[in-house]
Amino acid sequence: MTDVSFYHLQRRSLEETLPKLLERVMAASQRALVLAESEDRVEALSNRLWVYEPGSFLAHGTGRDRYPDQQPIYLTSTEENPNGAGILVLVDERLPAFLASFDRCLDLFDGNDPQSVQNARDRWRACKAAGHAVTYWQQDEDGRWQKKA
Repeated sequence: MTDVSFYHLQRRSLEETLPKLLERVMAASQRALVLAESEDRVEALSNRLWVYEPGSFLAHGTGRDRYPDQQPIYLTSTEENPNGAGILVLVDERLPAFLASFDRCLDLFDGNDPQSVQNARDRWRACKAAGHAVTYWQQDEDGRWQKKA
């Protein structure tokens, strides 16, 4: 069973939110796998992690880098886990077949897009039906996360 947390993005974009969540993963001495829809998306997110704040970066790798097993954060578009991550981060509305192999999953979706919200509801139902523990997080007015369910 995987703990699946749905993050309803309303106040900040995925590109603003992802680095902050990954910082928390790193602070907890965990490894993360970020699963994107395409290699173009992987490259864009990778670039964002290098420059999201002046003077900051998150150590990470992609399929273009060597030593994937040494990367604390690995970005990919395929169902693989070369860095042995315990946390899966979904950024493009996918529900991968290998979800159950992770301890935790963070599912980030655009709360300002009705279709994205509906797709998240469908993934929620699928995760519950598969026996995963699910929680729902929403941003407050200040952009902080509030657990709702």
